[in-house]
Amino acid sequence: MIIVRAPLRISIGGGGSDLPSYYERFGGFFISAAIDRHVYIGINKTFTNEYIIRYSSQERVTDPGKIEHRIVREAIKLHGLGPVEVVSLADIPAGTGLGSSGSFTVALLRAIYAHKREPVTTSSLAEEACHIEMNLLNEPVGKQDQYIAAFGGITCFEIDKGGQVQASPLAITNQSLHDLEDHLILFFTGYSRSASVLLGDQQAKSQAGDDDMIKSLQFVVELGREIKKALIAGDNRAFAGLMHQHWLRKRARSAGMSNDRINRWYDAAMANGALGGKLVGAGGGGFLMLYAEDTAGVRSTMAQHGLEEVRFKFDFDGAIVLVRD
Repeated sequence: MIIVRAPLRISIGGGGSDLPSYYERFGGFFISAAIDRHVYIGINKTFTNEYIIRYSSQERVTDPGKIEHRIVREAIKLHGLGPVEVVSLADIPAGTGLGSSGSFTVALLRAIYAHKREPVTTSSLAEEACHIEMNLLNEPVGKQDQYIAAFGGITCFEIDKGGQVQASPLAITNQSLHDLEDHLILFFTGYSRSASVLLGDQQAKSQAGDDDMIKSLQFVVELGREIKKALIAGDNRAFAGLMHQHWLRKRARSAGMSNDRINRWYDAAMANGALGGKLVGAGGGGFLMLYAEDTAGVRSTMAQHGLEEVRFKFDFDGAIVLVRD
């Protein structure tokens, strides 16, 4: 029995430049942070000639090509696995903007390598997860979720025009790190629209050379680099202001990014102690992330609006094997 976990994530800056429709022309840059909310995968050899897949549904098939869970099917086919049982659990469900699909794929692949007793580097693990989602399944997603799930931490990623990714930890002090954990707060706004729909819109516009979309993404990359400077300098108030700018531009980038309710909640938070924030993920719902020095005031305001908070700390482990029995 192998049990693996991979972290979910919050995006810090530069999101959207991790899609090939952008980085193949301009290169990409983003900062992402893994949090202590995880996807768990268990894998074990079955005693029957069946593949047993347990998630929100349950499947039992003898032909791996007939597995309905698309990511599980492609990963098993890619590695030529014989009959196995795969079980998945998550601290927070899919469709909430925390990169669960990428975390699931990374955790599944890490479990498969452990099951086969084969080594795998962190970069290779992340890139193989990207290959499954982007190439085999043709999902209009980027590389952020897979890479941060594999690496963990608060990490900067540079993507060249050929798609090669370089990862480096964000060089911040322990004091700044603890300040972020104390003052960044997450509130659940409801399930988001499909990331594939929202990112598909971005990809289509980028591929068509839509000037507004390209300029918006270039602005977000520049803002991401400014966020990196602010965080390294320990100026978390400046980070909050830059995050606010990011959210305004992200909201303008796609019609499905926000809605009247989310805008109302965000404005209420800004009027009651928040210095900046944004929706985490592709948009349309999910988690509202806010930076607030007066966290009590923001928490009280959000509670009055019926929003549930999810408290978190950062995860510096990335995808790891928990049990190898």
